[in-house]
Amino acid sequence: MKCIILAAGYATRLYPLTENFPKPLLPVGGRAILDWLVDDIAPLIDEFVVISNHKFADHFREWAKERNEKITVLDDGTVSNETRLGAVRDIQFAVEKLQIRDDCMVMAGDNLLDFSLKSFVAFAVKKQASCVMCHEEQRPEYLRKTAVITMDESGRITSYEEKPAEPRGCHAVPPFYFYRGADIRRIPEALAGGCGYDAPGCFAAWLSERTPMYAYVMPGKRYDIGDLESYRRVRYQVPLQNY
Repeated sequence: MKCIILAAGYATRLYPLTENFPKPLLPVGGRAILDWLVDDIAPLIDEFVVISNHKFADHFREWAKERNEKITVLDDGTVSNETRLGAVRDIQFAVEKLQIRDDCMVMAGDNLLDFSLKSFVAFAVKKQASCVMCHEEQRPEYLRKTAVITMDESGRITSYEEKPAEPRGCHAVPPFYFYRGADIRRIPEALAGGCGYDAPGCFAAWLSERTPMYAYVMPGKRYDIGDLESYRRVRYQVPLQNY
């Protein structure tokens, strides 16, 4: 199994911290954000693939040298927020560049969790299907800014929308996905069919209409580091589990 980490953003809302440094390598609890994610699931992963923009690729290469895992850093060639490829195209770039045929974890490199992703992987392996994580969210204003799903009693996804004006359900989907090898290779088909490419959940939404997908309800909390205030809270106030 491979793990694709989306780290090609420019984090403009975190300036000046991220003007010349990538957000996923900012320190939290004495370690880089990416260290928390990689340490958690390293025993399950054959290769980590970090997708960076050109501006920050060398930072990730230096970080990877200090790790014991097999880590491939890919430079997507973009140099500004305005020219970024978008998350779905970055995933496509990695799959095609490395000729990936394995099952893949795909996750954003700027989120932290207070639970282990191993349980999500076990869920996906048991379902033998592509899967997403989700959590219950009752605030309509938040649901309108994220991906929202509905699901049946088995956890199978019955609807999936990115940033819906009128949410049909109350389960939000953070950027953590498990894709079967055959499914992740359908990205070119999805993009040719009009699938959005900026938000990573666009592909999952497209795929859920064409093959059975399941949702794993998170057993804990996820912390999205989007701006200076959220980074301050995570860095100084959130107790994180050291797996």
